[in-house]
Amino acid sequence: MKSIDPKNFKVVDKIKLSKIPTLLDIDADEKEKEVKLDKVQAKLSKLQDVMYAHNRYGVLICLQGMDTSGKDSLIREVFKEFNPRGVVVHSFKTPTSAELEHDYLWRHYLALPEKGKYAIFNRTHYENILVTRVHPEFILNENLPGIEKVEDIPEDFWKDRIEQINNFEKHITQNGTIVLKFYLHLSKEEQRQRLLRRLEKEKHNWKFSVSDLKERGHWDEYQQYYEEAINKTSTKDAPWYIVPADDKEMARYIVARIIWEVMQKHADIKEPELPEAIKDNIKVYKQQLENES
Repeated sequence: MKSIDPKNFKVVDKIKLSKIPTLLDIDADEKEKEVKLDKVQAKLSKLQDVMYAHNRYGVLICLQGMDTSGKDSLIREVFKEFNPRGVVVHSFKTPTSAELEHDYLWRHYLALPEKGKYAIFNRTHYENILVTRVHPEFILNENLPGIEKVEDIPEDFWKDRIEQINNFEKHITQNGTIVLKFYLHLSKEEQRQRLLRRLEKEKHNWKFSVSDLKERGHWDEYQQYYEEAINKTSTKDAPWYIVPADDKEMARYIVARIIWEVMQKHADIKEPELPEAIKDNIKVYKQQLENES
C-alpha cells in the first residue's frame, strides 16, 4: 500500500474542484485499507480518553459532500471505537420552526462540543451558503428584515455570510475548539452508480429519495458554490481538507489519518496528574479500602 501524506489534502491555496481527483490509487485491497483504518481508530480512541480527562479542548469535525458521498458510513466506521460519552453526532437538516426563530448559526452554537469531547456535524453551518444559495427561496423562511422575496436578497448577502462563518470559526477556535472540515469529493458518475444501487437493492431502497434526483440536477451549481466556500473559508485554524470519496474505504482512512495527525500537534493534551496531597496518601487510601473487607 502506498503511503499517503495528510498535508496533500489540505486546502492552503485557491483550488479548482474539477482539477482534483475523486479517486486515489494507493495500490491496496479492501482488507488492507480496513487494517490501516483499524489501527488509526484504536489510536484515536485512546487519545480521546486522554482528551476527555484533560478537559481543555473540544473537537469539531465538519463533514460536507454531495448526496451519497458517504458521510454516514464514514462516521460509523471512523468513530466506532470511541467511548460513546466522548462523541456526539449532529445531522443538520431543514431548520425547525423553533430554529428559524433565531439566526442561522444559533443551532450550530448549541451543538458545539463540550470540552473533552468530539462533535461531528453531518452537514454543517455551510448548508447556509450552499443549499440556500442554490435555493435562495429558503432564505425567506428566516424572516429577515427587508427580505420579503428572493429579489430582495442583496448582492453582498452571501459575501457577508461567508465572513460571518469565518468569524464564527475564529471565535470558537480561539476558545479551545479544534476545527477540521472535510469535503468528500465525489464524482457525478459515482453518485449515479450509488443512487442506482439504492434502487436495485431492496435493503437500500429506504435510502432513496426523489429529492436526491432533484438536487443532482443542480450538480454544477453545487460544485461552483462548494468551490467558492472552500476557497474563502479554509483558514489556518479552521482548514478544509478535500478527500477523494469515490472509494469509501479509502476516504475513511484518509479522514482518520488527518484527524490523528492534527491531534498530534496538540502536545499539551495529557492526562492530568493527581494532586500531591492525594499521591502522597495513595497507600493510605488503598489500605483503608482493603481493611473494609
